[in-house]
Amino acid sequence: MNPQLPLWIGSPTPPRRVETPAARSTDPETSHLAAEQHTASGARAHQLALAISAVRAFPGRTSFELALATDLDRYMLARRLPEATAAGAVKKGAAKACSVTGRQALTWWPA
Repeated sequence: MNPQLPLWIGSPTPPRRVETPAARSTDPETSHLAAEQHTASGARAHQLALAISAVRAFPGRTSFELALATDLDRYMLARRLPEATAAGAVKKGAAKACSVTGRQALTWWPA
C-alpha cells in the first residue's frame, strides 16, 4: 500500500468531505483543542486516506485485522473508518469472528 497515493485512486470520484467533530461534546476543552489542531494540521485527513487505502487493499477485514495487515494503529482505524463511511468511501459489512480477537466485529468494504 502506498500512503502517498491520493485516497480516491481506483475510485471514479473522490470521497465526500466530512466535517464531523473529532471530540465529543462531553469531552474536556483540551480534547477539543487537540482535535482542532489534529484536523487543521492535515493529520486527520491523512489518517482518513490511510484508512480508506487499507480497506481497498484488504476488503472484508475487521479493524483489528486491517491494523495487523497494514501496521496502522487499530484505534486510529476505529476512529477514521466511521468517517470514511460518512464520506462514502467505505461501508460497513456483516459482523464476523475476528481472526485476531475471536470476537464478533464489523467488516469494512470499499463503497
